Amino acid sequence: MNWRNPFLCTLSIALLPVVSWAQQATDAVDPEATTSGTGQIITEAGQAALNAKNAGEPVTAQNWMVAAANPLAVEAGAEILRTGGTAADAMVAVQTVLGLVEPQSSGLGGGAFLVWYDAATGELTTLDGRETAPLAATPTLFQDENGAPLAFFDAVVGGRSVGTPGTPALMEAAHRKWGKANWGHLFDAGIDLASNGFEVSPRLAGLVAEDIDFLSRHQATADYFLPGGAPIAEGDTLTNPAYADTLRAIAKNGADAFYSGPIAEGIVAAVTGAEKNPGVLSTIDLALYQVKERPAVCASYRAHDICGMGPPSSGALTVGQILGMLDNYDLASMGSDSADAWRLIGDASRLAFADRGRYMADSDFVPVPTEGLVDPAYLSKRAKLLEGDDALPEVTAGSPEFSHALNWADDQSIELPSTSHISIVDSYGNALSMTTTIENGFGSRVTAPGGFLLNNELTDFSFATHDEGTPIANRVEPGKRPRSSMSPTIVMKDEAPVLVIGSPGGSRIIGYVAQSIIAHLDWGMDVQQAVAMPHLVNRFGTYDLEAGTGAEELAGELGEMGFTTEIRDLTSGLHAIAITADGLSGGADPRREGIALGE
Repeated sequence: MNWRNPFLCTLSIALLPVVSWAQQATDAVDPEATTSGTGQIITEAGQAALNAKNAGEPVTAQNWMVAAANPLAVEAGAEILRTGGTAADAMVAVQTVLGLVEPQSSGLGGGAFLVWYDAATGELTTLDGRETAPLAATPTLFQDENGAPLAFFDAVVGGRSVGTPGTPALMEAAHRKWGKANWGHLFDAGIDLASNGFEVSPRLAGLVAEDIDFLSRHQATADYFLPGGAPIAEGDTLTNPAYADTLRAIAKNGADAFYSGPIAEGIVAAVTGAEKNPGVLSTIDLALYQVKERPAVCASYRAHDICGMGPPSSGALTVGQILGMLDNYDLASMGSDSADAWRLIGDASRLAFADRGRYMADSDFVPVPTEGLVDPAYLSKRAKLLEGDDALPEVTAGSPEFSHALNWADDQSIELPSTSHISIVDSYGNALSMTTTIENGFGSRVTAPGGFLLNNELTDFSFATHDEGTPIANRVEPGKRPRSSMSPTIVMKDEAPVLVIGSPGGSRIIGYVAQSIIAHLDWGMDVQQAVAMPHLVNRFGTYDLEAGTGAEELAGELGEMGFTTEIRDLTSGLHAIAITADGLSGGADPRREGIALGE
């Protein structure tokens, strides 16, 4: 078994065996084709990028690169970079198109975390565009009249789950700080596609078909995704005039056009007027929303600094903890198909998730022992728990150094996968890693009059407020940002970026990102191999092994070590760019429709 070879992923997410993969990919791709194989029309350069992904090879470039989840969005960003725009400029173009062609994952009605490396100053910083709980939200928002937590989808579908969107404000904040291109021009591709139409991709069509029940519960959403009662189909041409008008308004008047006036009023009307499960969002919530710049959180691994988003994200802390505990173990000599290596990775992840569940939440509302959680001495002590030969029988949260004497109960939130990730390096040497989401697939299933879906981000809070009288850090509070697993990451070496990476996937995002970094730094995989390799993820005790891949072969050995294993689909959406002395190298996850593109 050689996991350095990527696994071909069909549009149904079934992975083919590694044997004869390259020949299968070559036979399947027509170099003269005008479509990407994902239902999208792309340029000759985009087709070449898709061919490289299908052949399991990274895309290379010298000047700039963008990797994201849909070819049309990547092309929009590439055009901005090609004409001298920065990574921040390109991100705006990519995000506006993603919200149109991949609406199930992200958009104007959601939120995002952005990590930025500034080549001119050498500084690394982050922008927090996470949604906030409405001022009228109460800790019992997701409990019934008897105080029992609601069933997850009873809470998700409808206005109750909608937080104040942060993505438009983040787009504007990033452009103001680091942009060079004309703001209005960044919306051209999105406006054109929304007005003149885009082709429905296989992934979008398949997800709509699976979600008919929930999508049909709100009329505007049903009208768009289920016209005449039938789900949109692969190859259909969709237009979204309302979305085009929203983009025009933001292009002309900035994010204020979103957070006040008709667009804001329409959002509130959709949330509070939802026929089923109305919410409590107000125009005041929108008017008060602010993006927050926060310091990056970094942890050491193999003479690198693994840097990302701190609280309210658990991403950088948990990825950093996993890698920090593994730093003294020689994973490189074990190899990627070693059950011993995966025992260490799996139990390090379980230990990190135990700390995540106890301590991590919005640090503006509750004290978080951020420095203590990634302190090398603390992680070295936790790593000693991994010294045996078998799976840990149980794990509990540790006791990191903490300047506060507060006692938190373990979190009880549920986080299901959706989301999207964007990685960009521009010609100026700036690097951007941004994970963007509306949380669950299709979010709350409520469509605003402006032509975009609204998030269900509030269900990332713990539905329970206390556990036997002890408060839960990630409980709902007015104005609070729910904890997230989004893990946009920039890996630094000698104070310069060497890898830009991130993924969607709910709380499994953390495992996907950590595994890919290990694959690249320890096992010598290029970025395309690293994002394509089979997934093994352990968060809470059960080891998830990716169905249809070589990961299944480890089920027996891991079981003998004491792990409970489950074979299942693990549809990450990793997008990565490596920065080397020879230039840029990009990889796009074969489980989804994206590409990496550069010049």
